[in-house]
Amino acid sequence: MERKALAVAEGKAPMKKVRFLKVTGAEKEPDEKVIERARMLAGLKGYVTNLPVESVPATQVNSAYHDLRQVEASFRMTKSDLRARPIFHREKDSIDAHLTVVFAVLAIGRHLQELTGWPLKRLITDLKSVRSAKVLVNGQMVTFAAQIPEGLEEVLSRLRGGY
Repeated sequence: MERKALAVAEGKAPMKKVRFLKVTGAEKEPDEKVIERARMLAGLKGYVTNLPVESVPATQVNSAYHDLRQVEASFRMTKSDLRARPIFHREKDSIDAHLTVVFAVLAIGRHLQELTGWPLKRLITDLKSVRSAKVLVNGQMVTFAAQIPEGLEEVLSRLRGGY
């Protein structure tokens, strides 16, 4: 960015929005003050909050930001992995029921991810084929055991033990 600002100041590059450039009238020059501040802050991550510094420790602010990322990841998960699509409800009971179902699925999905260590999308695709059945044939109950693909035994045992 510093090189970009210098190139613009020297007239070697077209003027666009350049962070380290100071423009006064027709003169363009690198903004040394901004460059020095950027060098001091390089590698640091900061959070802006409306909470007083005296009452909330920095670790709590950092933790809250981490939780926010979890929430955002959850909403991305509901849209893609769970194939949740917009549903239009008009009645309050329908809206509440829909939100309850979505959040229940989200909670179950998160729980499954924690138990197995697998992403939800992989769990859904790999476990989709695991099915067993009980069928009544001529008055007799016949059980068809699930065909479990290789590698899923461990995941299924973790799921059995987690409930």
